[in-house]
Amino acid sequence: MNHFSKISNFTQIIGIKPPEHPLFCISHGTKFSCNKSDDIEFTADFYIIGLKKLESGSILYGKTKYDHDLGKMSFIKPRQIVAFKNIRLEEDCFLVLVHEDFLSGHSLHHDIKKYSFFEYEVNEALHLSPSEEETIWSLAKIMEKEYYNNVDDYSKSIILSHLDTMLKYSQRFYKRQFIEREDLRGATFTKFNDLLSQYFENKDSDTGLPTVSYMAEKLNLSSRYLTDLLKQETGKTALELIHLYLISEAKNLLKEGKMNISEISVSLGFENATYFSRLFKKEVGITPNIFREQNLN
Repeated sequence: MNHFSKISNFTQIIGIKPPEHPLFCISHGTKFSCNKSDDIEFTADFYIIGLKKLESGSILYGKTKYDHDLGKMSFIKPRQIVAFKNIRLEEDCFLVLVHEDFLSGHSLHHDIKKYSFFEYEVNEALHLSPSEEETIWSLAKIMEKEYYNNVDDYSKSIILSHLDTMLKYSQRFYKRQFIEREDLRGATFTKFNDLLSQYFENKDSDTGLPTVSYMAEKLNLSSRYLTDLLKQETGKTALELIHLYLISEAKNLLKEGKMNISEISVSLGFENATYFSRLFKKEVGITPNIFREQNLN
């Protein structure tokens, strides 16, 4: 597997001009392609932001494949495993390559980690409306103009300011994408809850608690995308919804009065009764013992 520590080595592989700056590159054109090898698997020390549509080939990261029927805009974080297979891009497209070191000393060094879409998988790419694409393109062109301008004390700050704006717009457009997916709107929470029910109906005593990653894998989503989608639908994260389900099950078992606290915690998958009691008190406001006493005749 290739690892690119330098942007210049990466641009050479994909057939675009060498970067004007060793730590930052923005390039646009109609025919990016892999000119050294049809198949490239790699990691890199820089962020890759792309607006693209494939003419042929595929891109693989996370667990899923991007092909010419999917997405417009994608976001790849440093050291994420990516595979390019016989890539040919159609339409006008752009790539922004930002080395981690280029962000040093700027607020974006920390803020970029807050954008959860860098954790999404490739089939969760951002589909832009024509007006949204125009907005993204305008920011890319401003960055490109500054990129080719004579370097001065303001160059880096101006470029990163527009990059930050592009990421903020991307966040907004993702929220719009969540809302407009009417075929899935509300359905993700239903599927999520059904999956939790199945988990507890079929689990063994030593299976443990369901995790966000387990739920995401079963729903064919990345953990971050699942959490953001559920947050949009319900106002709560995937982990919060798991906890609420556990507490609901615990309340029912406590009211039945057939098992003690330790037995209930084991049946739900907790490692120990202390962890169960702590979570229960956090969510309900009282301990499981007090709740049981209040609800048993």
